[in-house]
Amino acid sequence: MLFNLLAAAETAAPIEEEIKEVISDTLGNELVDNVSGLNKFLADIWEGFLNKLPTIIFAIILLIAGIFLSKLVVKLMGKAMDRSKLDLTINHFVRSMVKIILYVVLVTVILTLLGVPTTSIITVIGTAGVAIGLALKNSLSNIAGGFLILIAKPFRVGSYISVCGVEGNVESINILYTKLKTLDNKAIYIPNGSAANAVLINVTEADLRRVDNVFSISYDDDYKKAVEAIHKALAKCPKILTDGTHSNFVRMSAHSASSIDITVRAWCKTADYWDVYFDMIELVRAQFIEENIEIPYQQIDVHMKNA
Repeated sequence: MLFNLLAAAETAAPIEEEIKEVISDTLGNELVDNVSGLNKFLADIWEGFLNKLPTIIFAIILLIAGIFLSKLVVKLMGKAMDRSKLDLTINHFVRSMVKIILYVVLVTVILTLLGVPTTSIITVIGTAGVAIGLALKNSLSNIAGGFLILIAKPFRVGSYISVCGVEGNVESINILYTKLKTLDNKAIYIPNGSAANAVLINVTEADLRRVDNVFSISYDDDYKKAVEAIHKALAKCPKILTDGTHSNFVRMSAHSASSIDITVRAWCKTADYWDVYFDMIELVRAQFIEENIEIPYQQIDVHMKNA
């Protein structure tokens, strides 16, 4: 039994040595092949670089010259737009857009010169444009609205407008937002997309504005006397226009539950609107007191019946 085991061990030893030699030869051959392939790869890269070196140098020179020309074009365009008295916001935005477009064209030309397929470049630019468009969907809507506002000019900086349920003086018009300052000094930022699509009231666009008020008197008073009193009160307000084109309107307008209502309309300069509005109320009240014309309280008549 022992003899058989020793014989088997002696027989297996040469086989093991042969296996080791085969593995060593195989790994050595693979290592040599890998090193040889790497050397060939590096040699091909170096050869390709040497072949492309004039093109690369020309591309670098073209990049530098293109950047210089792009800045020159934007600068000349900016001067031309300054002379055209175009809105500053549009001016700056157009400059930025032209600069971006010129740089994109320049990079595309250089990549094409270096051998990158034009189709791949256009595909990448298109994909990037779609991704940016989806990510900035609302912002692009505001940008478009800003352009519409700046070109159509439904209002300007300094205008008093009412839009989207708020009103105030326009402090600035940017590409994305329009800033309003309310009468109580609050800042309101309205997205241009909403402002461009909403019903907008420009209060200060015209030089003149009409002031409307309604005054009530008792049924016991003579409304003609009240009308004359209101005319006297309006005559005491120097900011009310009384030329032939714009005359004061004072007429009975309603029989209310507890009073006779008299509508008053007068014209003034837009800048004087609020002064005339409050002066009218104060002067009419003073005139009613002077002429003993009653401004009635709301009242209810109650009739009592005996059982």
